[in-house]
Amino acid sequence: MDEERISPDRAELLALAVSVAEEAGRMLVAKRPARPEVVDTKSSPTDVVTALDRAAEELIRARIAEARPYDAVLGEEGGDTPGTGGARWVVDPIDGTVNFLYGLPDWAVSVGVEVDGEIVAGAVSVPQRGELYSASKGEGAWLGGERLRCNTGVELERALVATGFGYEAARRAVQAEVLAHVLPRVRDIRRGGSCAVDLCSVAAGRVDAYYERGTNYWDHAAAGLVATEAGARMGGLRGRPHGTDMLVCAAPGLFESLHDLLVPLDPERDTPAH
Repeated sequence: MDEERISPDRAELLALAVSVAEEAGRMLVAKRPARPEVVDTKSSPTDVVTALDRAAEELIRARIAEARPYDAVLGEEGGDTPGTGGARWVVDPIDGTVNFLYGLPDWAVSVGVEVDGEIVAGAVSVPQRGELYSASKGEGAWLGGERLRCNTGVELERALVATGFGYEAARRAVQAEVLAHVLPRVRDIRRGGSCAVDLCSVAAGRVDAYYERGTNYWDHAAAGLVATEAGARMGGLRGRPHGTDMLVCAAPGLFESLHDLLVPLDPERDTPAH
């Protein structure tokens, strides 16, 4: 098995990520009923799981196991499966499950690949828009055959900023307080409902920036690489790395401006001011 521990070829990893993300996306579109049923909830009654979340992750895991049986897999629905191979796959079978449930188009299949603790390749399929985002570390980000570049030179006051909201009521109350201070300082706000799609939108220049508290690793593993390979900066507050506490993403310059707007608002708390 020693050969399995050799750092794998990134082009091969990316090709597999693209293939499985697209296949899962096609399956989800084909099998989605008119009204998908919620089969479970996670952190709250609004944090839902459908049967197709699980079916999609099972499909992705099966395809990865066929191609690279020794690799580890971290999936939103199936948890962390250890491996002895050279890579770990970070999978979100449906990022934006509520959108999927309601028939809205902004949901994604996200497949990132981690080698030595770093995401080196990723694919984000947005099936109902017919879009496939991909990136490989140091090789740029792509939407289909188009090289992506995030918007640069945008002042905070002219920035279109995407964000999202958590599932717990208290956290949402804080996020509403923060939003009330952010909204007058920017061009406008967009709330799409999928972290992965929002990050890809930064990469594609469809929004200028994105911030959110409460995202998970599988939400941004692939899309974060797409955004940074398109020239965006991604991080947390006060020099910390991005994570569940906070994720901010924008071109350099705008990143710092948005960061400095957020810090005094204490957006990482979960207790409303009033």
